[in-house]
Amino acid sequence: MNQSIEKIYNFLADFNNFSHLIPEDKIKDWQADNDSCAFTLEGVGHAGLRMIEKEPHKLIKIQSEKAPISFFLWIQLKSAEDTDTRIKITVKAEVNAMMAPMLKSPLQQFVDTLVDQAEKLSI
Repeated sequence: MNQSIEKIYNFLADFNNFSHLIPEDKIKDWQADNDSCAFTLEGVGHAGLRMIEKEPHKLIKIQSEKAPISFFLWIQLKSAEDTDTRIKITVKAEVNAMMAPMLKSPLQQFVDTLVDQAEKLSI
C-alpha cells in the first residue's frame, strides 16, 4: 500500500475504522470500539471480533467472538520504503474437516474484501 506503516497500523488497530473496509451490502448492525466489533453478516448471523494482541507498526491479532465459526486473523505489516507498506493477512479457522470446504470460500472472500477495500482508502 502507498502509505506509511504508521498510518496503516493506526488505521487497522482501531475497529472503528473497519466500517470503511466492509461492504455495507454484506454487513448490518455494525457496532465497534477500539478493540472489538459486532455485526450481523448476511446469510451467517450475528458475529463479533476482538483484537487480542497489538504490536505497534508490526502486528495485529484478531479473534472471532460469538461467531458461528472460531478463527484467528493475523495482520502483519512490513515497511518496504517510507510510503510503501506490505500487508500479510493470515487466517486460521478451527473447524472440523467436513466443514472446511464450505467455510474456505467465505473466509477467503472476507480477507480479499478487507485487502481490496483497504487499498482503496486514502488514510
